[in-house]
Amino acid sequence: MMTLIAFIVTIGILVTIHEYGHYQVARWCGIRVLRFSIGFGKPLWKKTFGKEGTEFILAAIPLGGYVKMLDERELKQEQDDPAYTGPIIQYSETELASAFNRKSVYQRMAVVLAGPMANLLLAVLLYWGLFLLGVTGLKPIIGDVQEGGLASHANLKKGDIIHSVDGKAVKTWQDARWLLLNASLEKPAVEIESLNAQQVLQRSTLSFTGINNDAEQDILDKLGMQMIQPNLPAVIGELLPDSAAAQAGFQVGDQILSIDHVNVNHWDDVVNTVKHSPNKQLQFEVLRAKQTILVNATPATVQEGGKQVGRLGASVKINRQEMQSMIIEIHYSPFESLQKAIEKTWDTSIFSLKMLGNMIVGKVSWKGISGPVSIASFAGESANLGLKVFVGFLALVSISIGVLNLLPIPVLDGGHLMYYIAEIIKGSPVSEQVMMAGQRIGLGVLGLLMMVAIFNDINRFMIG
Repeated sequence: MMTLIAFIVTIGILVTIHEYGHYQVARWCGIRVLRFSIGFGKPLWKKTFGKEGTEFILAAIPLGGYVKMLDERELKQEQDDPAYTGPIIQYSETELASAFNRKSVYQRMAVVLAGPMANLLLAVLLYWGLFLLGVTGLKPIIGDVQEGGLASHANLKKGDIIHSVDGKAVKTWQDARWLLLNASLEKPAVEIESLNAQQVLQRSTLSFTGINNDAEQDILDKLGMQMIQPNLPAVIGELLPDSAAAQAGFQVGDQILSIDHVNVNHWDDVVNTVKHSPNKQLQFEVLRAKQTILVNATPATVQEGGKQVGRLGASVKINRQEMQSMIIEIHYSPFESLQKAIEKTWDTSIFSLKMLGNMIVGKVSWKGISGPVSIASFAGESANLGLKVFVGFLALVSISIGVLNLLPIPVLDGGHLMYYIAEIIKGSPVSEQVMMAGQRIGLGVLGLLMMVAIFNDINRFMIG
């Protein structure tokens, strides 16, 4: 239920903002808007507002929306269609002066640009709010380093603190991961400054040679290093009501000694075993009040990252003092927050284009394209992790929608911009034949992308 609600809220907000951008700029340009629809298909609710009688609709299929403007060419095509059964509408010359096709090419470009730009502006505002509230993250302290991995070859060691990546300052692991991911798309190697155990600042060259192109694998795993992890003994600190752990009889303070006769040393051992055992009964050896007892529990099955995993509903007892030593809180002024928000939106937009370009030339796997099922899953997961995480997810998807719609593919906003640029160059509108051919090509490209996205969803959720 949370996943469904989060998905509807996500799509509802982002589609409404996108279409409102088109609507508002059309109004500023004096264009008559006939219909503003959120969703497709059968209307669930509709009402007419304003002097022009704009019809506002909430439709049954919440996977997009549209703004229909008065356009003579569209009106003629619609009424000339043999399947058309609606009334024949005649507009006066005064009314036709507000038609989309009678506006200047620059006004039409502004209307088309407004949708994607509204999505990008929303991302800036959301990130601005997040930066104003302050950023909490893990200090960029290197944990385990895989022997023979790329990080090991760069002489990076456990306990080193990353200060900069590619000349850019790093304050959290989120910063480090983002800079490493960006650099891996366009450079053979990157320079890292880090503070070693002797408090000496050292420079290392981290090579990306041989790195795989799996878009879903964490960049740190590819490089053979991990974030520092606190020492977490397998002691239960909290139980969720009605969870598998609570129903099995676990208690706060229980120390797990073994699972199915395999010794447990750290909480990670518990997490990994439970994750790989959805709906499978496990026998836990538990130390409680200096006595050893056996507890049988069956982890519940949940969706996580597109896969079915097990979950007990128990969390670890955390050493607060140790955890605080690994966390950093960063606060920004309103102006700094706005600057950071604009930079974040710009960097994410450019990164999206780089990823798409690398997919086209085969440098990055197409597995990174997500369909509606994955988006719904990520929306639910982010909502469960708290408001800040969900707002960050909204901003990220809003950028994706904005960037996607700016691509020069007919039927998308970027495709219309391409036609208008051609119109400026040749001095007259693109012919209907060219536009119809472009529309067929655009629908084919979008259909192919949707097939890839759905195929990836099936792989994630059905095959795992």
